[in-house]
Amino acid sequence: MVSLGCPKAGSDTERLLTRLRAEGYLLVADYAEADLVLVNTCGFIDAAVQESLDAIAEAIDENGRVVVTGCLGAREQGEFIRRAQPKVLAVTGPQQDGATLAAIHRVLPPRHDPLQDLVPPQGLRLTPRHYAYLKIAEGCNQSCSFCVIPSMRGKLQSREPGDILREAEALVAAGCRELLIISQDTAAYGSDRRYRTAFADGRPTRAHITDLCTSLAALGAWVRLHYVYPYPHVDALVDLMADGKILPYLDIPLQHGSPAVLKAMRRPAASDKTLDRIARWRRQLPDLTLRSTFIVGFPGESEADFRLLLDFLHAAELDRVGCFSYSPVEGAAANALADPVPEVVKEERRQRFMEVQAEISAARLRRRVGQECLVVVDGFTESGHLMARSAAEAPEIDGIIQLDPPTGGRPAAGQRLWARITGSTTHDLHGTVLATKAE
Repeated sequence: MVSLGCPKAGSDTERLLTRLRAEGYLLVADYAEADLVLVNTCGFIDAAVQESLDAIAEAIDENGRVVVTGCLGAREQGEFIRRAQPKVLAVTGPQQDGATLAAIHRVLPPRHDPLQDLVPPQGLRLTPRHYAYLKIAEGCNQSCSFCVIPSMRGKLQSREPGDILREAEALVAAGCRELLIISQDTAAYGSDRRYRTAFADGRPTRAHITDLCTSLAALGAWVRLHYVYPYPHVDALVDLMADGKILPYLDIPLQHGSPAVLKAMRRPAASDKTLDRIARWRRQLPDLTLRSTFIVGFPGESEADFRLLLDFLHAAELDRVGCFSYSPVEGAAANALADPVPEVVKEERRQRFMEVQAEISAARLRRRVGQECLVVVDGFTESGHLMARSAAEAPEIDGIIQLDPPTGGRPAAGQRLWARITGSTTHDLHGTVLATKAE
């Protein structure tokens, strides 16, 4: 299995692997041992498309028997991939588990009937045992001009609350201590169902993100929210964070700080109101961590627009930020916009952006020196140092807290400890374990 793209695609991969394992298939670690290679692709930006095509080509060269699925498979109903790699055996799109499994069955039929005990209750996961991504919806109802996700994954389709909670309960029972809530538009959860009430284990549960988070919090695991579009009811999620029910962490893709560019992107254009909300959230919850992503070099972006973006960065003082140069995507409405920004200007602006954000990140991390916080151990360096995270760091995308080797034995991955922050860099922290404090 080759899985590319975002955690939402990773969640699709986990679901497919679970179904395949239930049918008796085994996952192997290299091409040479495999009877078939399944590639789950990403098609969001040009770089992701190229990475997917390269992965398909490598699988064909190394193995020869390849089935392709995922977002890029939806482009031109699969013909885009077939033209690039005519030797692929089948191409399916996202959310087409039935078609994907049927293609695998044609090429590599199952050898025997499924045995239920081949699959653990929580399914097969790509993440370590102590954290897991929990996808609560598919698709998106937004119409951002730079994005083609709705054409690939369709309109918003929220899962039943009971199904989500049962999956979460199985994960926690299997040792998961952190649930990372994901979808394309997490805060919109339930809007397609008109937030109607359903039943989970006999209990009425409204299909709304605040109700869902309240129920998930009762399981005792950390609950972390990703991909949260800044709807007004996000304020209620901050209330849950202030009450200690979910982690004080918000991943909100703001995309830009210039009203003109935001309007062209079809995003909320009142950046001053966004700054007001951020200030209000931080007054209510000083420990709130804010992560976001931005696009520079969008068609029509002037130097004045870019300076407004830098001004926004300075004013917002976001904790974690990613930045991408605009990349045209086939089928996106933004392709028709006038005044494309030259590539050299895009890259120059991206570098200036990251220089500004690096200063902000370093300053915000310096403020944490001397603080004590609860951390989770993710792994260990070759020198024996602990690689850990607090509520302020999401796995894989944020920095880490490197802790000095503790005395009295090495803790296990997934264990929570108290630590004191003793130093900082631009993106990471250093600290020591507080042996005198228990979780």
